[in-house]
Amino acid sequence: MNIQIFGRTKCFDTKKAQRYFKERGIKVQFIDLKEKPMSKGEFNSVKQAVGGYAKMIDENCKDKDLLALIQYIAEEDKEEKILENQQVLKTPLVRNGKKATVGYQPDVWKTWE
Repeated sequence: MNIQIFGRTKCFDTKKAQRYFKERGIKVQFIDLKEKPMSKGEFNSVKQAVGGYAKMIDENCKDKDLLALIQYIAEEDKEEKILENQQVLKTPLVRNGKKATVGYQPDVWKTWE
């Protein structure tokens, strides 16, 4: 298993995800989205695994203006805007090869083991 956790150090669910894998002795690579945003390839891989970028957006994110902007800009510009402003992504984004989840989902991770 090659687990990557994209999240933020202050995110409670990200910490829970890290603990989940640590308790099972599974090595993870943690990427803090504040310090190192997802690459376009990583973003596309997660987007494809979860079924579209709409599932990756955090409706409760603090930047309501940015959220509104993303909702109303042209479809072809949305992805680029999300890539530029990754604070709108719901965390943790947990990736295992071609599989990925959004949020804290231990029931799904169990099936990866």
